[in-house]
Amino acid sequence: METLKIKKIRKNAIIPKRATSGSAGLDLTACIDNPVILQPNELISIPTGLAIQIPSNNYAAFVFARSGISIKHGITLSNGVGVIDSDYRGEICVGLCNISNKPYEILPFERIAQLIIMPVCCMPVMETDILEETQRGTGGFGSTGRK
Repeated sequence: METLKIKKIRKNAIIPKRATSGSAGLDLTACIDNPVILQPNELISIPTGLAIQIPSNNYAAFVFARSGISIKHGITLSNGVGVIDSDYRGEICVGLCNISNKPYEILPFERIAQLIIMPVCCMPVMETDILEETQRGTGGFGSTGRK
């Protein structure tokens, strides 16, 4: 079995863990000394105090929002999903945004996001002038569902 190596780069960082045995993600916490107020429509980067070593380029780490603070408080990721490449060794920071109309206080060591390791397919890229035809063709958004 492959192993994700995690290094504390801030003394008070918390090594992430899964909340339950069935949890897909490792909970990332805010490695901050004092509460931070995230105003409505504001973007902020919160440090985790952690760096990771992904075992190979067959994997990447993905940072997802936590459903609790997203649904209850409108706090989500500013970039949708964060992608951490297998060769990155810097600190993991979480870009948060407040899409609610109320300020939100981020507390020190609050769980702010979740980290999930997933396989990636690093296939070769080839430019072409012709793509195979399909039943769908160039039909885009909504082309196969409700009109």
